[in-house]
Amino acid sequence: MSHDQAHPHDHPEVSYLALLARGAPTEAYDRPALLARADGAPPEALAGLEAAKQLALRVRADLEGRRRREAELSALFETAHDLAGLRDLDAVLRAIVQRARSLLGTEVAYLSLNDPAAGDTYMRVTEGSVAARFQQLRLGMGEGLGGLVAQTARPYVTSSYFADERFQHTSTIDTGVRDEGLVAILGVPLMLGSTVIGVLFAADRHPRVFAREEIALLGSFAAHAAVAIDTANLLAETRSALAELEKANETVRDHSAVLERASEVHDRLTELVLRGGGVHDVADAVSEVLDGMVEFADPDSAHTAVLRLSGTDGHAIRHGEDWLAGVSAGGELLGALVLHGQPGLDPVDRRTLERAALVTSLLLLNRRSAGEAEQRVRGELLDDLLDAPGRDPRLLSERATRLRADLDAPHVVIAARIDGLDPGTAARRTADRRRIGSAAAYLAATRHGLASTRDGGTVLLLPLGPGDTPAEVARQTAKQLSGALHEPVTVGASAAVAAPAVTPSAVATAYAEARRCLEALRLLGRSGEGAAAQDLGFLGLLLADTRDIGGFVDRTIGAVVAYDRKRRSDLVRTLDTYFANGMSPARTKERLHVHVNTVAQRLDRIGRLLGPDWQTPARALEIQLALRLHVAAPAMTP
Repeated sequence: MSHDQAHPHDHPEVSYLALLARGAPTEAYDRPALLARADGAPPEALAGLEAAKQLALRVRADLEGRRRREAELSALFETAHDLAGLRDLDAVLRAIVQRARSLLGTEVAYLSLNDPAAGDTYMRVTEGSVAARFQQLRLGMGEGLGGLVAQTARPYVTSSYFADERFQHTSTIDTGVRDEGLVAILGVPLMLGSTVIGVLFAADRHPRVFAREEIALLGSFAAHAAVAIDTANLLAETRSALAELEKANETVRDHSAVLERASEVHDRLTELVLRGGGVHDVADAVSEVLDGMVEFADPDSAHTAVLRLSGTDGHAIRHGEDWLAGVSAGGELLGALVLHGQPGLDPVDRRTLERAALVTSLLLLNRRSAGEAEQRVRGELLDDLLDAPGRDPRLLSERATRLRADLDAPHVVIAARIDGLDPGTAARRTADRRRIGSAAAYLAATRHGLASTRDGGTVLLLPLGPGDTPAEVARQTAKQLSGALHEPVTVGASAAVAAPAVTPSAVATAYAEARRCLEALRLLGRSGEGAAAQDLGFLGLLLADTRDIGGFVDRTIGAVVAYDRKRRSDLVRTLDTYFANGMSPARTKERLHVHVNTVAQRLDRIGRLLGPDWQTPARALEIQLALRLHVAAPAMTP
C-alpha cells in the first residue's frame, strides 16, 4: 500500500480536516471509522478515530454557530438599516413583521400594540395570516400568551398553545388562534426603556421548539423594532407639530392680513369723512375692500324694510345672496348698506360692512345737521324778503350770495301745501309742515333758491332758467315734492319776478299771488297739481295783481289776431259774430253778408288756430272774454 493510499486510521486528523474544509454533512463524519473497522483496524486506532470524530463535530458545530450568528447579525444590521430608512409608521410595522417571519423561518409573524386608554393590546399588523377574526383580536392584559408578555415584559414561548396552561385562555383568543391554525408561538416584548409598547410574535401551524438562540434573536430584533416604532412615532409627532405650526403661522398671517385690511378700511373711511365724502363714496370704498358690489339703499327700499322688520341692533344680516347692514341714528333707520352676491361672509368682512354702515350714519347725520343749519339760514333770508320791506336790498343780496343764490336773476315764488289728507291732529299737522318744509328746503338748495315754512305749507323762491316759465316750474315742483313725500302736494306759482326787481316788496306781492293760485287750484278740484295764474285763464287774470290783460288775450286768441294781421282776413270779426248769434253758422252768414260756406271755412280755420276744444263751454267763455277785452282795451292787446 502506497503512502497516498494510507488508511484513515493512520492519520485521522487529515480526514476530518478535509471534511471540515469542504463543509461535509454530519453523517459524512461516520465514514472514516466505518472504513477503518472494515479494514480490521485495531481497537486503539478505532478509539482514536472516534475521538477525532467528536472533536471534528464540535469544531463543525462551533463553525455552524458562528456562521449562523454572523448571518443573524448581518440580518439584524440589514433590518436596522432598512427600518432607519422608513418614515411612515405603517411601513415600519409591516417591515418588522415581514423581517421577523423571514429571520425565524416561521409561517406567521404578527405584532400587537398596547392601548393605554383601553388597558389592552390589539393586533396591529400580520404577515402570513389568513383568518380575519385572528387579525382583529384584542387581548386584555394577562390574557393569552400575548397578553401575558405585554403584562410581564418577558418573552414567552409555547410549542403547543392549546396544551399550555401557563397563561389564561379565553374563548375569544382561543377561537382566533384556532381559526388561524397556530400551534407553536413565540412572543417577545417591544420595549421603550421600561415600558412595553407591544409584542412581536413568530408562530407556526405545527409543533415547534424555539431554540434559545431564536428567542434571543427575535428579542434583539424586537429591540430594533421598538426603536424604529418610536422614531416613526416621533417623526409623525414632529410632522404633526410642524403641520400645527404651519397652521398657526397661516392663522397669524391671516390675522395679520385681517388687521392690515381693517387698518386700510379705517384709513380709507377716515379719509372719506375728512374730505367730506358721501355715502356713495363709502359704498365704493367698501366694494374695493370686500371685493364685491356694495350700494346704499334709501329708507324706502325693500332691503331697508327687511332690516326694519328684523331689528338687527346694528349687526349685519344675511338676506338671500346679500348681506345688509343698517344705517341708523337715534333709533331712526336712515337706509342700508347692501353687499350683493356674497352669501359666505367671514366675521371680519362682516364687521367691516357694519363699520362702514356706522360711518355712513355719521356722514348722513353731519349732512342732515349741515342741511338743517343751511335750511334755517335760507328760511330766515326768505322770511326777511317776505316780512321786512324796509330791509336794505344790497345786504339781502349779499346774504343770498353766501348761500349761492343770485337775487339778480329772474325768480318765481312758489306756494305749496300737502293736500288730499284729513287735517288730523295738531301733531299730525306739525309733522306734515316739517316734512314738506324739509323736502322744499332740499329742493331749494339743489336749485340755488330759498325756502321757508309758513301758512301751513311752504314757500319757495326759485330762479328761472333759460326757457323756463312759472307754470313749468310749478308743475315740476308739484311732481318732485309729491314724489318725495309720497303724498299729493298742490303748488301755485306767481308770475316771474324779473331782475333786478327781486326785492322784499316784489317777493311779498308774488307770494300773495302764488297763494291765491294755490287756493284756486284747490277750489277747482285740482289738488296735487302745479300751475301758475296764466294756466287758469280768466280766473288767473282775476287772481293776478298785475292784471296782465294783454297776456291773457294773447294766450287766448292771439293766434287768430296774428292771422288776421298777417293776411288781412276777418277771422276775429267772424268769431265775435259767431258767438253773438248763439254759435249759429246760418245767422252768422246773414250778419256778415257772406255765403254759408265762407263761414264754414272761416270757422274751420279758427279751429285749427285755437285747437279742437275751442267751442267747449270753458274755452268758449274765455275766448268771448278775450274778444271783449281785445275790443275794449286795444292798447293793451297785441
